[in-house]
Parts: sequence; structure tokens; C-alpha cells
Amino acid sequence: MENNQSSTAAYIADLIGRARKAQKIAEKFSQEKVDELTAAVTWEIVSNDELIKEIAEFSYQECRLGDVASKIAKVSAKCRGVYYDVKNVKSVGITEEIPERGLARISKPVGVIGSLVPSTQAEMHPLTQAIFVVKARDAVIFSPHPRGKLTTLKATDILRSVMKKYDAPEDLFLTIEDPSVEKTNELMKQCDLVIATGGQPMVRAAHSSGTPAFGVGAGNAIIVVDKTADLPDAAVKIKASKTFDLAAGCSCDNSVIIDESIYTDMLAEFKKIGAHLLDSDEKERLKKAIWPEWPANHIINRDIVASPISNIAKLAGLDVPEGTCLLLVEEDQTGEASPFSGEKMSLVTTVYKSKSIDEAIRITNENHAYSGSGHSCGVFSATPENIEKLALETYTTRVVVNQPQAATNGGSWVSGMPFTHSLGCGTWGGNGISENISLKHYLNNTWVIREIPSFKPTDEELFAGFTPRS
Repeated sequence: MENNQSSTAAYIADLIGRARKAQKIAEKFSQEKVDELTAAVTWEIVSNDELIKEIAEFSYQECRLGDVASKIAKVSAKCRGVYYDVKNVKSVGITEEIPERGLARISKPVGVIGSLVPSTQAEMHPLTQAIFVVKARDAVIFSPHPRGKLTTLKATDILRSVMKKYDAPEDLFLTIEDPSVEKTNELMKQCDLVIATGGQPMVRAAHSSGTPAFGVGAGNAIIVVDKTADLPDAAVKIKASKTFDLAAGCSCDNSVIIDESIYTDMLAEFKKIGAHLLDSDEKERLKKAIWPEWPANHIINRDIVASPISNIAKLAGLDVPEGTCLLLVEEDQTGEASPFSGEKMSLVTTVYKSKSIDEAIRITNENHAYSGSGHSCGVFSATPENIEKLALETYTTRVVVNQPQAATNGGSWVSGMPFTHSLGCGTWGGNGISENISLKHYLNNTWVIREIPSFKPTDEELFAGFTPRS
């Protein structure tokens, strides 16, 4: 056992040493060189349709999650989006000056990053993260899920070839080629920063590793459709969000809460776009297929995850109409009482009926407390008061308004959210951040503090407007 631990530590130490040597070279790069590399990484990926198709197909063949077309679209859009967000941002030297406060900020690399890559994003995660890494002059060692290890290695090789072509150290990008829990834990101990994207056990391990970490929460997007919503528009957008990459992403629409006054009409709209509502017997069979050991545990059958409707139907013994794109199950129980209230990572959406926006908020909060705390919710509504109330009273870090959830949370061309590979879910989700992981999370800051004229107010000025109680 000691020999195994020793060899694991030595293997990771070798990777860390190589990455650190490369990072120290990158640390001396000028802003011009950094900008060239950032553009190069993006260009060499997005300008090559055959390359994107190749890695998308490779990922599908290895991981058997999602679909090729979605992966192609995801890599193409995300890489362009991340590059757009960072292109004109200074990341070398003095990057901000606030003369009236006597402050100047100098941006510096965080060092060697240990990046935990989920199998659901084995192709996209390393490629988009690379743009942040080179812009910040960091190095990264990817620790892939075993199910996606070859895809992550292929992505890493692409990135290394770009570095070689543009005269930068190839070892800015490394991967654990034969991943294991032991190697991942050792990487988290030895690196400078952990970025953990995946399930809660992984995120908890990152936060307890003793190394600074950004962990992101489990996904569980809950959508509210109120009586003022455009129902056909809502149905189309929910379908687009839920079916993208066969629900592999954490932001897919897990549950939909529909106002009772338009409940029947909304189900009719769902039927038009290819959603199939299960009866009580079919629902029970589906439950056993998704959670074979329920109620002993809530572990999802991996063969259901990001799988085609035909496979889900076969596993559950269901006969569904041809062309079905989504399975709907009705539910009135929340939280622990029903597994359908939680994350399913499959083409299954739970539908609830609510009497009011207040009841919709209650259902949202109870379900998120069980699964997906802090992640996100969406709302289809033409009533500003309902939108504001949902945002104020739910424990979520994102509220998407009248847009497809999965296409918006991680950045889109029609919203202001930064493009990202990872979504922070705040303390509700056990995370240290409640925003999208972006360039600033890949940088350290040094603040230069100069003396300025005193701005100390008198007590009269300081407490103006306040009347103390006697």
C-alpha cells in the first residue's frame, strides 16, 4: 500500500514539476504574446470543422453520453464565447488603476491548476478552459473521469500541438492518462489551485484537499411557467434546452412548475413538440429504471444518463410514440419524498401544478434543498412582479427569463452571462463563488497602495441620516 501511495505521489510530482517549469516560462510572456496564444488556441480549434467533428465523435464513442451534433455546437460556441470575453482584457502587469483611491492592480498567474474533468464534458471542458489558462499564464493538469480519459487526452494533445506551433511550452497542458481516485486526490494536494467540475463527492474532496479550490455545484434547473407566459414559445425553448446533448449538461430543465390555470394548455404545447406524458404505471416503471435501488439510495442508473429516448424506453419497458423527444412525469411530492424531484440527467422532466407564484417558489426551494441547491431556475412570464419575486425568494444563483436554460446559464450571445465551462452555486451549493468561473478566477492580484489625501469624515457626516434610539 505504501509503495502504491509512493508511486502515485511520485507520478503526480513529475507532472507537477513539468507543468511548473512550463508555467514559469509563460509567466514571463508579454501581453502581446499572451494575446497571440489566446487567439491561437481558439482559432486552431474553431477554424477546423473537421477537428471539432473528430473530437465530438471520439467523445461520443468513448463516453456514450449525449449526441455528436450537440458536442460540435458546444465546442464551437463555447470556445468563441470564452475568447470574446477575454480578448480585450489585460492580464499582464498593471491591469487596473484607480488614481482617486491611490490603488493599482497587478495581475499574476495562480500557477499550476488541477482541473477535474467530468465525463459529460470530456471534449468541451479542456478546450474552453485552455483559453483562460493561456490568458492567465497558468499551466493545467487535467484529471479526467475514467469514462472520458481518452477524449481528454486527445483534447490535451490538440492544445499541446498549438503551443508547439506558436513557440510556447507544450507542458502548459498535461493530463493524467490513467486516472484514479488516488491520483486525483494527490493532484489536488500538490497543485496550486483546484477547479472541480462534477458531482458533489468530487467537489467536497476538492474543498477538503488543503489546496485552494473552486468547486461547482450539482445541477438542477427548475423552470416556472406562469399564466402570462407565451406557452408555445416556452415549450419550444424548454425542449431545446432539455434535449441539447441529450441532457448531459447540468443546466438542462429538470422540472417544470406550471400555473394550474394554464396547466392543460401547457401540456398540449408539450405534446406538439414531441413530449410524451407517462401514466402512473409507466412512471413507476421509469422510476425503477432510473433509480434501481430506490429508496435505499438515490444513485442514478448510468445507462439512463444522457441517453436516447429509445434506450430509456427499452430499459424501463415503455412503449412511447415514434418521434418522442422528452418524457414527462407528473408529480405533487417534493424533496426527499420523490426521486423525480431531483436531478435526473436524462430526457425526463418532472411537471408540477402550482396555484400561485408563491407555491411555485415553495416547490422550487424544497426541490433544490434536496438536489441542486443554489444552481438555477428559469421563468417564462410576462409579469415583472413574478420574475422579481422568484429571483428574490429562491436560493438560486441564476434566474433565466424567457430563454432556454441550458443555452443561457453558461454564456450565450443574447445574454450578458460570461461564457464558461463551470457554474458556481454559492454557499447553497457548497461553493465559494456564486457566479460563472471566468478569467478572474485564474489570476492572483497584487495591489499597489499609495497615500492619498485623507477622506476621513466627521461623525456627523458619517452617521448623517441615522437617528439612534435612546
